[in-house]
Amino acid sequence: MTTRTRNLYILMLANLLMSASMTMIMPFLSLYIETFGDYSNAYVQRWAGYIFGVTFLIAFIFSPIWGRIGDKHGYKGILILTSVGLSICIFLMGFAHSVTYLLILRIFMGVVTGFIGVSNAFIARQTPRNEAGKVLGTLQLGGVTGMLFGPLIGGAMADLFGFKDTFTITGIAMMIAALIVAFGVKEIRTEEQKEAAKVVYSRRAVLKQIFTLRVLFTVMVITALIQIANFSVQPLLALYVGDMTKSDNIAFLSGLAFSATGFGNLVMTRKWGQLGDKYGYEKILNILLIMAAVFVIPQAFATNLWVFIFFRFLFGIAIGGMVPCTTAYIRLAAPGVMQGEMLGYNQSARFLGNVIGPILGGTLAGFTGIPSVFLFMSFMFLVAFFILLYALRSDRKRHVNVD
Repeated sequence: MTTRTRNLYILMLANLLMSASMTMIMPFLSLYIETFGDYSNAYVQRWAGYIFGVTFLIAFIFSPIWGRIGDKHGYKGILILTSVGLSICIFLMGFAHSVTYLLILRIFMGVVTGFIGVSNAFIARQTPRNEAGKVLGTLQLGGVTGMLFGPLIGGAMADLFGFKDTFTITGIAMMIAALIVAFGVKEIRTEEQKEAAKVVYSRRAVLKQIFTLRVLFTVMVITALIQIANFSVQPLLALYVGDMTKSDNIAFLSGLAFSATGFGNLVMTRKWGQLGDKYGYEKILNILLIMAAVFVIPQAFATNLWVFIFFRFLFGIAIGGMVPCTTAYIRLAAPGVMQGEMLGYNQSARFLGNVIGPILGGTLAGFTGIPSVFLFMSFMFLVAFFILLYALRSDRKRHVNVD
């Protein structure tokens, strides 16, 4: 087994642990807030959005910084640092007694939330351009497997052991991921990469490169729109499931709803990457955006939990291919010397969507109810589709005129 292949599978395992740990707390975050006092539903929904989103607001700022450091000094140290930092933050959440305490910890989480993005940059840097979709899709299998089992396990543990013990176990899992990277990953930097790292370039030069390549910039905008849509409903799923069923195991059932999306991811994410390699990442991404817009609408009108879970699964199939296709496109278009930082900006676009989505979703749900958030999601996917379609046509016309 080559070093590159070994690194891929080790990071896939680490991504599984990190993704599972990050999503284990999602099904009961809003329920955890309710334990701090006697609050109204509107208050809990609003603060669930704020606490969920603030981590990504801070990560939006720090993600390109981690990418820039990785380009210059290597990615392995950053992977260890971020996983240890996240482990400590999650562990301390078990001792939270107010929304303020929880908000502060989520802010610190934002500083070190970069593991998945940095691992993508690490593998992308070692991967031939014509195989980027397939390889990055393989790497994402770890993440989506974590997304599949994380909410399910987290919801079940919260029902069985309580919130505090669940946070403790989650923190330990993240520390194990740090140890796997520390002792398992071998970072090899070629002489060409070492020489490239010595090249000094400004952030202005990186941003100029992004804005010059129209479709590259558009892909980053679409990345933000995808996350706005997807994350607008994430903090509200437990409450929505609670309205749909009278069961005592709400945390477990909401975890099941989260996991259905992860299972859809798992089924197709590598295949979408392969299709992107063959037919073009932009074309596959446009197909996925339409599919997501269609599959999310029935979720707004579902009255049966199992019907809702079924459409969450179909939605997961669509959204599972979006990350490898956008990441692989940037790998293809970005100059190698600034690739990590560009992927960092794309990750920042994701985090920006992660911030805006929960805030918009929580606010919209407070005024018009949770079902309207699903309709908003569908609209955002359609907006992303038409933006990408316009950018591709404009780019084609520009090339025709140049020729």
